[in-house]
Amino acid sequence: MGKPKKTVSDACNSWLKTCLRNELERSTLKAYRSHAKIHIEPRIGHLLVNDLSRGEVREFMDELLDEDVSRALVKKIMVSLRAILSEAVEREWATHNAAAEVKVKRSSRRDAKRADIPTKEEIRKIINNAPKTHRAMFITAIFTGMRISELRGLTWEAVDFDRKVIRVFQRADEYCEIGLPKSRAGAREIPMAPMVLNTLGDWKVQKLRSDQNLVFPNTVGKVQNYSNIYNRVFKPMLVENEIVDQEGNARFGIHALRHAAASLFIEQGWTPKKIQTLLGHASITMTMDVYGHLFENAEEDVSMFEKLERDLLAA
Repeated sequence: MGKPKKTVSDACNSWLKTCLRNELERSTLKAYRSHAKIHIEPRIGHLLVNDLSRGEVREFMDELLDEDVSRALVKKIMVSLRAILSEAVEREWATHNAAAEVKVKRSSRRDAKRADIPTKEEIRKIINNAPKTHRAMFITAIFTGMRISELRGLTWEAVDFDRKVIRVFQRADEYCEIGLPKSRAGAREIPMAPMVLNTLGDWKVQKLRSDQNLVFPNTVGKVQNYSNIYNRVFKPMLVENEIVDQEGNARFGIHALRHAAASLFIEQGWTPKKIQTLLGHASITMTMDVYGHLFENAEEDVSMFEKLERDLLAA
């Protein structure tokens, strides 16, 4: 009896059901459905998984890139496709995973998108002019590099005032549901700078009501909605303090506070590995792709080569 003739669409549906049984976060399932239903099935859904070739997978990937789908999104779609075909192999619908060796090549350094990082003056403006309702949250973001999802899901049990660290072990998704960090690396401890320690100490005294014991709850004690924080608080604050672009719009998203933290860490001379750990990046590659240019120092490089020459010739 031959192997069942299953298509990529069949594998997509089976994989999505497996993801649902594994109780992945709704936001993750939403992204996976988008990858499968919007990008994968319309293009290669009709192909048989056991006949799918590496060349066809490569053509699929190139087609996405040619249609101006962002390189970052194509990478995510390819991760999903590899998982879909792994599902097919496990169910013995296919003998091989045709996408296993097909990867999106890294863009050139010149083309890489660098993080838009606030200046020190802009960081100080945010610290000094943040609304009282969110000043503690923004200060914590600036000095710890925590993701806004991690701050929205932060509870007082995770704030260790004695050891002066914040333990990150959960986050709030776009539906305001509490779940695990983005990856294993997302679970970490971050030391608190004196300003964070003092600000959170003062903030705790206010005893905001929250059944979940949230550090930064909304007015009814629940997880804050991301869009509310940005549209009602962060964006107006930037405009009011003239942190704007040429059109007068808010210059940054909230994620810029995480970029600000990373730039401050790098300025202190901390190693890329240490910064990767503090930010909760899954790999050092991710850290260097986003912030690698901040580690560059032409004057320091010249000094290093001068020292190299002196040490050699002095022997």
